[in-house]
Amino acid sequence: MSDVVLHIDGKDVTVPEGTTVLEAARSVGIAVPTLCHHEKLAPYGGCRVCMVEAELRGATRLVAACTHPVEPELVVRTRSEKIDRIRRSVLELLLAHAPDSTRLRELAREYGARRDRFEPDASFCIHCGLCVRYCAEVKRKFAVGFVDRGIRKEIAFVPEIAAKECNACKECFELCPTSYLQAAFVLVESLAFPRPAETDRTEG
Repeated sequence: MSDVVLHIDGKDVTVPEGTTVLEAARSVGIAVPTLCHHEKLAPYGGCRVCMVEAELRGATRLVAACTHPVEPELVVRTRSEKIDRIRRSVLELLLAHAPDSTRLRELAREYGARRDRFEPDASFCIHCGLCVRYCAEVKRKFAVGFVDRGIRKEIAFVPEIAAKECNACKECFELCPTSYLQAAFVLVESLAFPRPAETDRTEG
C-alpha cells in the first residue's frame, strides 16, 4: 500500500492510502470533533460534526472527515467560518434532543452553540448509532437496534437478548454521549423481568 501526501491546516501529512481524513488529521495532532466515530467501528458519518472543507484541483466541497478517504494533494481545512457555522447549527439541533449532555455542552461552548435555539424535543438520544454498531460489529450480540425511521427513529433494546447479554457487558454505556442508554436499559430490564410485588405478611 502506497503513501498519500495531503495538506491539513497548512501541514504536510503523509499517511497510508485508505486512511480517512479524520485519521490523518489526528495522526498529526489536529483535533476534529466527532460524536458517532469509534476506532473499532466502521466509519458512519451520521452526526456531521466532523465536517471539513476539502479542496482538490481548485474544487472545494464539504465532507465528513470520518468517512472521506485521503487523496494525493488534497487540501483540508478543519476550521473556518463556514465549518464553525455548520458545527454550531448541528450542535444546536442535537442540544434540542439532549440539552444536558456533558459532551454536547462542551462542544457548544467551543463553537458558541445555543441550547435554546430550537424547540426542545428531549428524546435524549441523538442517533449517533454507537451502541447499535458496537453491539453488532464488536460484540456480535445484536441486543440493541434502531426502531422506525426518520423523525420517529428510536434506539431500543431487544428484551430477549438484552436480558441474557447486557447485564454482564454494558460496554456500550460508556460510548453514549448523552447517557441515554442507562435509562433505556433499566426500563427494558424492568419490563422484561418485573420484580414480584411485595406481599404483606401477618403472623398468627
